[in-house]
Amino acid sequence: MSEPPGLSQRTSLFRHRPFRLLFTTRIASNTANQMQAVAVGWYVYAITGSALALGLIGLVQFLPPLGLALVAGQIVDRHSRRLILITCYAIEVSVSLSLLVLATFFAHPIGLVFGLLLINAIARTFEGPALQSLVPSTVPRAILMRAVSAHVSAGKMSQLIGPALGGLLYALGAGVDFGLCALLIGIAGIACALLPIPAAPTERPKVTWATIFAGIHFIWNEPAMLGAMSLDMVATLFGGVVALLPIFARDILHIDVWGFGLLRSAPAMGALVVATLLTRLPVTRAAGRIMFAAVAVYGIATIGFGLSDRTVLSFGMLMMVGAGDMLSVVVRQSIMQFATPDETRGRVFAVNSLFTNCAGQIGMFESGVTADWFGAVGSAVLGGTVVLVVVVLWAWYFPKLRNVERPEELSPALPLRLAAEGP
Repeated sequence: MSEPPGLSQRTSLFRHRPFRLLFTTRIASNTANQMQAVAVGWYVYAITGSALALGLIGLVQFLPPLGLALVAGQIVDRHSRRLILITCYAIEVSVSLSLLVLATFFAHPIGLVFGLLLINAIARTFEGPALQSLVPSTVPRAILMRAVSAHVSAGKMSQLIGPALGGLLYALGAGVDFGLCALLIGIAGIACALLPIPAAPTERPKVTWATIFAGIHFIWNEPAMLGAMSLDMVATLFGGVVALLPIFARDILHIDVWGFGLLRSAPAMGALVVATLLTRLPVTRAAGRIMFAAVAVYGIATIGFGLSDRTVLSFGMLMMVGAGDMLSVVVRQSIMQFATPDETRGRVFAVNSLFTNCAGQIGMFESGVTADWFGAVGSAVLGGTVVLVVVVLWAWYFPKLRNVERPEELSPALPLRLAAEGP
């Protein structure tokens, strides 16, 4: 997108109509997804009374990204990203409306519910990389980093609003939740349809194994991007304490379900504070070192949370966890947006989504296993310590990432050539 003369870093992002539309798309679709996750969880457990059924919800939604992420990235780079999103939202609206019908007129439709969740997860596998690939098309390059911050903050805002709204409305019936989800996804689809984005790439190279795996080759040959993505993945894998929050709330802090809800929202609150600041005061120097410092804060706060036996301190530590994570994510995604050519953006972000999802899911399992071995406190302290060790190792092994000053100075030309040559 061309940069108008006299563009200031203080120029409001929302003066740009494409960004307003994409922001609306992001927050509406994510809020619907968060609401639906809460409603489906309650609904399935009410029908089955089975903890295994709750676990199967996660498995059903984890399999499509695992199997289709690379294919999704290839399709996003070959076809109209706007059209892909509209198709995804049409499918997701149909799923929400179908869940409404099942919840209203059927007694035990558990098989159909899981089938619909699988279809929804397939659509969201394509939605993620398509949505992220459109961010650079909505604002001038000079304020892209602020746009990335706002785009990420929309997701965090949804994590605060969606579960609370979903739980509140479920008291009126599961159908009310699913109906509102369909409405929100419809709003996302309309906003997406209004985006002034080119219909499709002008050239569509032949699909080969090399083009399918181009995102992986690209990341592998760009040290700054490889370091940023792997650092985030390892930190998420070992530093996550979300799965342990029920144990800390009940057995260590001795607070009720309401207090547990506050703990669950604390990381998102810390992330939103940082995201709000970054939309006004973007990182303009020492971006690589700031990213390493942010991940270190994430690790230290995880250790602090594990050692805390006071609710206020634990809440503060979780806010720091969210703040450090947000700062790290914004720098990482800015590096990816600036360093990636538009023609490979879908495949790169598909790989990023795959790694992030896998790390989050496996990290929850890792937290449960280490908590079983060492207790919840030991698991949190061990995880935070591993994060700090990883920060030191990655800072030494990826000097290009450590020395990144301004993400917008990264050029996609060199990594693109290297990706074409292969590893």
